[in-house]
Amino acid sequence: MTNRKIQYWVIPPEADAEFVAGMEDVLDVYGKPYDPSCPVICMDEQPVQLLKETRASIPATAKHAKRVDYEYERAGTANIFMFTEPLAGWREVTVRQTKTKIDWALEMARLLEGRYATHEKVILVCDNLNTHTKGAFYEAFEPDRARSFVRRIEFHHTPKHGSWLNIAENELSSLTRQCVSGRRFPDIKTLQSEATAWSDDVNSTQRGVDWQMKIDDARIKLKSVYPRSLM
Repeated sequence: MTNRKIQYWVIPPEADAEFVAGMEDVLDVYGKPYDPSCPVICMDEQPVQLLKETRASIPATAKHAKRVDYEYERAGTANIFMFTEPLAGWREVTVRQTKTKIDWALEMARLLEGRYATHEKVILVCDNLNTHTKGAFYEAFEPDRARSFVRRIEFHHTPKHGSWLNIAENELSSLTRQCVSGRRFPDIKTLQSEATAWSDDVNSTQRGVDWQMKIDDARIKLKSVYPRSLM
């Protein structure tokens, strides 16, 4: 019997004008010089299964690693929200129990009234998830306040099958590898504490993101996704 390996990959579409338009829109945003008065923010999110230990673990010694029993108790789920300002070398992680429109609007409002309170406009790069909408603010706040938030956000959505264009996804990948993967978190408070410690450490040591892909590069390297010109 032949043993066949499967490799999961982001397979871009072929000759897809909508994908191209969305991709170039985001690449155009990333190509702009740093403007602290109008920051570019990227956001993404991911669910996490909360797990409680059923038996006390055995601490590590000089002879063996920490021993954790293979059994665990499911304790519900949580949702990680990742926000990052790539050119400023800043990222922040928050954890909520759910990932509704209201959850997203509350997280955005927290940033707009906190870190970005003095900014007239912010540029937001995110995916097309149905919770990441202008209408979400109207579900969470009264109309005047909702409108004040919407006026300040310039939305740029990554295209379908183009999640790799979202720098926040790269940050989430790092968080998963360095902080979340292989660990058990019994509750949201513990997960938030560990995620905050991770972001504080990375913010203190890592510089801004140097995004290399430009529109001209995409037109060469990803030419198969561009429709053939009729002119």
